[in-house]
Amino acid sequence: MDLGLSEEQAAVRRLAEDFVDREIAPHVVAWDRAEEVDRSIVKKLGEVGFLGLTLDEEYGGSGGDHLAYCLVTEELGRGDSSVRGIVSVSLGLVSKTIQAYGSEEQKRAWLPRLAAGDALGCFGLTEPGTGSDAGNLATRAVRDGDTYVINGSKMFITNGTWADVVLLFARSTDAPGHKGVSAFLVPTDTPGLTRRTIHGKLGLRGQATAELVLEDVRVPASAMLGPEGKGFSIAMSALAKGRMSVAAGCVGIAQAALDAAVGYAGEREQFGRSIASYQLVQELISDIAVDVDAARLLTWRVADLIDRGEDFATAASKAKLYASEAAVRCANNALQVFGGYGYIDEYPVGKLLRDARVMTLYEGTSQIQKLIIGRALTGVSAF
Repeated sequence: MDLGLSEEQAAVRRLAEDFVDREIAPHVVAWDRAEEVDRSIVKKLGEVGFLGLTLDEEYGGSGGDHLAYCLVTEELGRGDSSVRGIVSVSLGLVSKTIQAYGSEEQKRAWLPRLAAGDALGCFGLTEPGTGSDAGNLATRAVRDGDTYVINGSKMFITNGTWADVVLLFARSTDAPGHKGVSAFLVPTDTPGLTRRTIHGKLGLRGQATAELVLEDVRVPASAMLGPEGKGFSIAMSALAKGRMSVAAGCVGIAQAALDAAVGYAGEREQFGRSIASYQLVQELISDIAVDVDAARLLTWRVADLIDRGEDFATAASKAKLYASEAAVRCANNALQVFGGYGYIDEYPVGKLLRDARVMTLYEGTSQIQKLIIGRALTGVSAF
């Protein structure tokens, strides 16, 4: 097995590293305090090709394989998870899903704009009363001639107030459970759709997270993405690949924690010598380093399976589970190395810990990942 990067993949990683160091790192503290990333970053992400990774060039994409996508996502996670989330959702959950399930008209209408950073997408699945129970949606889409009328609400929607299109999931038939769910592409300027920014988050403070309310939102029947009643399977397919993206972002958080801990330990002196010389500090750093490598290898394995056309869903759940929990451990250990200074936002590790914590919750909690893995191993559903 060759774990080395190709010349193209290594070049993509260097490009991402340079982009993060130049366009993101200098602004991280200010964006976190302001609870808003500078929106100009979206166009910059498009110009450098990051919003078009793995998309077909005929639709404005920049091509590349899924390992290259992971490398970019990791670097963005190293810089600022709020920016990583912009790409993971707009590209990973929305654009890729349009490419996989959209009509030619839908692809032509949305993919070039999304890839260029001229538009953003958001993923409208979670509702105030349905998080892990994603098949039990209350949002309804009722057929009215050549249109659907949608009513309902969505919660914790990344990119929600910035997005130009919502990949929205709603119940369109009376079939029970997830069988009645369909997917729609809803422009956010459609009358009846209102958005509210959610402030005061523990982490990902710079990310535009929103509540969406839909009151008699009318869209043409051509807005349906894929066959009617197949929305839940479309959502689950998107989230399976999305878990790889989250895992890669968690590797970035863990790598940032390692870099920060090693750098600080070499500079900080106590009792007349560098704290890096103390074995218990070395233990904290070594624990971080092992978690970084293990999480990275699990994530790269998912990308390899996808690029080879093999089943990857269980591997993606394993990577997401391990990497998200590891990111929390790594950031927490790095904060311990920093001591009291780690509690001040002038230093990076406090934000890393706050950003890492939500990774164990969204796109399937750690407990849901364990259920998915357990079901795959035993053949017995726990739901």
